[in-house]
Amino acid sequence: MNLAASIRTAPVRLTLLVLSATCVLLAARQGKAGEKPAPAGPRGVEEDPIEDNAERMLREGRHTFRFDTFGDEDFWGGQLRLHEAVAGQALGGVGAGLSPRAALALGLKVDVEALPVELQRALVAGQVNLNDPAVTIALLDLNAVVGLTGFVDDGRGLASIGIQCALCHSDVDDSLAPGIGRRQDGWANRDLDVGAIVNLAPDLTAIAELLEVSQETVRRVLLSWGPGKFDAALLLDGKAFAPDGSSAATLIPPAFGLAGVNLHTYTGWGGVSHWNAFVANIEMHGKGTFFDPRLDDPVQFPVAAKAGFGHIQNVPDLVTSKLAALQFYQLAIPAPQPPEGSFDAAAAQRGQALFVGRAGCSACHVAPLFTEPGWNLHRAEEIGIDSFQADRSPDKRYRTTPLKGLWSHSKGGYYHDGRFGSLHEVVAHYEQTFQLGLLNTEQEQLVQYLLSL
Repeated sequence: MNLAASIRTAPVRLTLLVLSATCVLLAARQGKAGEKPAPAGPRGVEEDPIEDNAERMLREGRHTFRFDTFGDEDFWGGQLRLHEAVAGQALGGVGAGLSPRAALALGLKVDVEALPVELQRALVAGQVNLNDPAVTIALLDLNAVVGLTGFVDDGRGLASIGIQCALCHSDVDDSLAPGIGRRQDGWANRDLDVGAIVNLAPDLTAIAELLEVSQETVRRVLLSWGPGKFDAALLLDGKAFAPDGSSAATLIPPAFGLAGVNLHTYTGWGGVSHWNAFVANIEMHGKGTFFDPRLDDPVQFPVAAKAGFGHIQNVPDLVTSKLAALQFYQLAIPAPQPPEGSFDAAAAQRGQALFVGRAGCSACHVAPLFTEPGWNLHRAEEIGIDSFQADRSPDKRYRTTPLKGLWSHSKGGYYHDGRFGSLHEVVAHYEQTFQLGLLNTEQEQLVQYLLSL
């Protein structure tokens, strides 16, 4: 039996981490003098339904985030036939197939904790053929490819493929090799070339007909996105390029540190649960229910209005029952702490004084959320940039981005479209826009403070 076949038959090691209860319930509690202890629950152990519910929702939400396709395999596999391009002609598909090496080059990640120990050792020893699409199918069968589910039929090979939230909003820590490691849920995968991956599909008729363009045009648009970018508004307004000719796609945002943050995306739209329903139904092409009559506007959202995206109903609904736990899990994901030694602590302390003082940053980036509590949207002219992306949203404004964990999603640049390549450029932009009068050394101190968040 070759290695790919042995991988395919290996048991799936799927570890669901369970959050410890916020407070440990003690069998006996020390009460005030003279008080009797509270009676035990029906099974002799004091129970807390809130903690039980929180643990259950966290477990379910993590599973949904990592593994639920919401039935979207009927689109990605059934209509676009993406699985055929992954398998390749030799394994019943089309073309050369997608090898693990090619998949990693496209920014796909592998969850090392889903791999049997023997396979981990073989990878380290260089004994796995990373140029063989059969190995990719075996990894899909192990649920090891982050954000992708392969529906593997022993008789027919790869029968379909679906995607999850984790495809764009999870990374790995590269602990085994580049692109192979432990999951980092909530991190923006800025290596992921979504457009190039979708472009592999043999049949893009469904997207071309929706946009009323040729498949060739769709492929040209997809390849214009580049790594770490995705255009969520394309299927709403059909605008593939900005006025200056650049791609209309935006950087994939992180999905951590959202607890207490009112709006989820660069341009508002709604809270976490709204955007999850939006993405699951419209972008992932899952089968659920979605209601947003703002999409009925034929002028601002001609594609969405014609397609009826503001009034989606599927029976059965595979999305709505998952939204509560999915939101709960996302809100539980903290922003990652900066690595030790990654910033100048003394300079950061001086930068913090500037942040809340002369620079005025804290007027909008209010600690500890580092965005405004409440309606955290601003017109483009308030922040000194163009309004193109904001005008593609209902409120035509930009959200004040939360700042925690900035260091972890620097790849691709800053702002919604990566127009600023570094935090130094961001600070320089505000210096120029608001005439803050900051010396170069003070701008550097602000940068160090931002890196410390």
